[in-house]
Amino acid sequence: MIKHAPALIVIIPLTISLLAPLFARISKEMARIILVAGLAASTYFSFTVLFQVLETGNIHYYFGNWEPPWGIEYVLDTLNSAIALMISFIATVVAIYSKEFLKHEGWLKNGTFNALYGLVVTGLLGMVVTGDAFNLYVFLEISSLSAYALIAMGGQRGTFAALKYLLIGTIGASFYLLGVGYLYAITGTLNMADMALRLRPLMDTPVVLFAVVLMFVGMGIKMGLFPLHFWLPDAYTYAFPPAIAFIAGTMTKVSAYVLFRFYDYIFIGNSAFVLKALDIAGILAGIGIIVGSVMAIAQKDFRRMLAYSSIAQIGYIVVGFSIGNVYALIGAMFHIANHALMKSALFLIAGSMKLKYNEITIDKFKEIFKKMPLTMYSFLILAFSMVGLPPTAGFFSKWYLVLGALEKDLWIYIVIIIISSILNAVYFFRIIEFAFMKEAVAELKSQLKSKLELPLTMLVPIILLSLLVLFLGIFNEEVVSTVLFYALPEVVN
Repeated sequence: MIKHAPALIVIIPLTISLLAPLFARISKEMARIILVAGLAASTYFSFTVLFQVLETGNIHYYFGNWEPPWGIEYVLDTLNSAIALMISFIATVVAIYSKEFLKHEGWLKNGTFNALYGLVVTGLLGMVVTGDAFNLYVFLEISSLSAYALIAMGGQRGTFAALKYLLIGTIGASFYLLGVGYLYAITGTLNMADMALRLRPLMDTPVVLFAVVLMFVGMGIKMGLFPLHFWLPDAYTYAFPPAIAFIAGTMTKVSAYVLFRFYDYIFIGNSAFVLKALDIAGILAGIGIIVGSVMAIAQKDFRRMLAYSSIAQIGYIVVGFSIGNVYALIGAMFHIANHALMKSALFLIAGSMKLKYNEITIDKFKEIFKKMPLTMYSFLILAFSMVGLPPTAGFFSKWYLVLGALEKDLWIYIVIIIISSILNAVYFFRIIEFAFMKEAVAELKSQLKSKLELPLTMLVPIILLSLLVLFLGIFNEEVVSTVLFYALPEVVN
């Protein structure tokens, strides 16, 4: 089984998603347990692969014993193994959390959610581990189509948000596919490693330059990069709560990783045009950091505030790619993990408040600390990380970005990071003020029957992800030296 772990990481959630309606028809509880168990198994195999990569080096898994460039291969290195572990772990935690949202629903909705959720996880894991450019597109469409449907499960407004996301997301996927088509036309291969070798003498040809632009726009749309982010606020606000906790935490980060993989592994960064494209991406990201932060301050809906915050946070990752040295890339990759954990946890908190009190407006959170102390203590950790206060992970990801900018004398990015951190403090400390310091005028009535502030299936995932954000910050040096530092130097420009 361990020999086939690279394939099992993807195959297990795919198999569960295909069988989910049947399991739900037999027993909703059994279907939920099987979903969680399958995702936990995928997490285990992801951890096994990461440990093996750290011990023995990169893993190449050939399907059907067809060696590349003819066959499809999965390539697992330190970086994408860690991202696969992050995706499968968050998927498992959110699947546990989803129980309360589905326990009063029929078998059909339970089966539909489990199937779509499994497919989203399958698609994202496949995008991360595949070594084939067209196979990546297939997984991109699997994850996207499933995500559209999960967002539509949020109700009528969720359906309109999903339609907008579908229309804009289809454009992004089409741009990516066109880019792959042009690269295949000029290289005759879809294997990423083989493509990288064949592109080296061709980087300044018009066909490749056009493909670079297509890839940039396509993945920019998928990751919600400013100003290609218009689908994101509504999708994150009106989606089915458990689904968006996973989608917001992982989908845009996987698209960011794909962009990094093409620009630093395949395009190598040795082309003046590619470097210029990265500079433009950095400028757009810097603007997006400020615009997203300012728009977050203006929101009254907690979920919408988190949505605009995500636009800003994606900007940090792209700024790291644009700067391009070791410190900046470590900061970008560290922020991928950090933001995935804290944004998933924050949306879990938002979903909990919506389910328990049917309230999601920030000014209704007065004195909510007294009713949900553990939840709000978790929120404090996450808010401090979003702002960038030590010893949380958010501080260290921003710190590495600042070091990278200092090394290249890019002071504008340092100023943007400082300003955005202040803006982050404004909109997160506003919630802290309401939750801990404001006196409630009217009593919020709970819609959940639970002796605790939340059922354990909801409370434990929130606390666990919050503690991991703190853990990642305290042990950042070990994470960087063990995983990130050895994953990046070969691709730094």
